[in-house]
Amino acid sequence: MFLSVYKNSFVGDIYLKSDGENLTHLFFVNKQRFLKPFADDILDDSLLIFQETKKWLDIYFSGNVPNFLPKLDFSGQTDFRQAVCKEMLKIPYGQTCTYADIAKVIAHKQGKKTFSARAVGGAVGHNPISIICPCHRVVGASGSLTGYGGSMFRKVELLKLEGVDLNKFSIPTKGTAINFD
Repeated sequence: MFLSVYKNSFVGDIYLKSDGENLTHLFFVNKQRFLKPFADDILDDSLLIFQETKKWLDIYFSGNVPNFLPKLDFSGQTDFRQAVCKEMLKIPYGQTCTYADIAKVIAHKQGKKTFSARAVGGAVGHNPISIICPCHRVVGASGSLTGYGGSMFRKVELLKLEGVDLNKFSIPTKGTAINFD
């Protein structure tokens, strides 16, 4: 596996991981996530997938909507987590949806009346390709921004960048993924 770093003064360094062809991970390193599990990965900025991903990120952080997606690979995830990631990819730039919204779509696709929003929350929390697969756009039904593994600071900044009106949301003060580092 290959690793690259996208330097960003807005939200901090972003780490990219690839199988050589596809982007498999995009994440922040903070108190909750360390690089130790990636110690055996090879640093290689020359891969085409890293160049494409960095171009996507450049466009995104300039306040524009990228008109392409780098090749993404969610195959390391369960079928359910992959289904949740596919739904997150449909959330438009500058908009949000709730865990319950995603649960309704998945329930419909599975021919069920309901599906657990909490289960969706668990899958969203395991999204391996942050920002591009926009888990920061998923919020609680109560209007809470809820947790974000990349830190609440980053979730707020990403939503602000996209022009989301944050006045209609509350920021939680307790939880497992609300750190502000």
